[in-house]
Amino acid sequence: MKMVLPFMPERPAKPRNSGITMVMDKGLGIRETEDFMSVGSEYTDYVKLGFGTSLVTPGFEKKISIYKKSGIIPYFGGTLFEAFIVRNMFNEYIEFLDKNEIEMVEVSDGSYDIDRNKKLDYISRLAEKHTVISEVGSKKKNVVYSPDEWVAMMKAELNAGSVKVIAEARESGTTGIYNEDGSVNNTIIAAISEHVKLENVIWEAPLKSQQAWFIKHFGANVNLGNIAPNEIIALESLRLGLRGDTFFQFLPESLKQ
Repeated sequence: MKMVLPFMPERPAKPRNSGITMVMDKGLGIRETEDFMSVGSEYTDYVKLGFGTSLVTPGFEKKISIYKKSGIIPYFGGTLFEAFIVRNMFNEYIEFLDKNEIEMVEVSDGSYDIDRNKKLDYISRLAEKHTVISEVGSKKKNVVYSPDEWVAMMKAELNAGSVKVIAEARESGTTGIYNEDGSVNNTIIAAISEHVKLENVIWEAPLKSQQAWFIKHFGANVNLGNIAPNEIIALESLRLGLRGDTFFQFLPESLKQ
């Protein structure tokens, strides 16, 4: 039985709509996946089989089975979707999803520029039979969107059928909603948080400093993504105030003296 200390924030039970943690699997082996699930299944909601790794990772079908049996929702990275789309293979992508019994789909345009209306159409069509999450923002450092554009794109994609929108940061955490040094772009995040429901946004936050920032500003149950498998316990500790960066976050003033 786990020890519970006073003044720790409550975490909703799975399946949850907020406090979601999305982990990036960039090519774990079967045994690594089993080890990851032995400690991380309770704290992980989604696992993204990163970018196009599903096409080159031996035994990825077995990993999908392990994740599902552990109560995790696995899905393919948005870059794989784009790789099919740039080749005019949307129907083949649907077949690939169905063959692997993948229920959640990520629609993105971070590497390949897809017409805005076309992207919304893909979301709507996929949402008829799948749960869609869509990624907003570009992986290219020279593509910069204004705060108003971020908000407008997110709202449009939610209206088209996405259940959640992902704020792009790449696995490096140095683009999209962040500056090149990994620091938070306060203007963009403030605009998004003001106009889009927080429960509908997954903030990509691969770096500890970024994770701590979001927890301090939006609470323990903020949705975070692009977490490394070996950082899942460390992140949960951050969420609960059991790590130096958030140690005093949830304590009453009387204990902060």
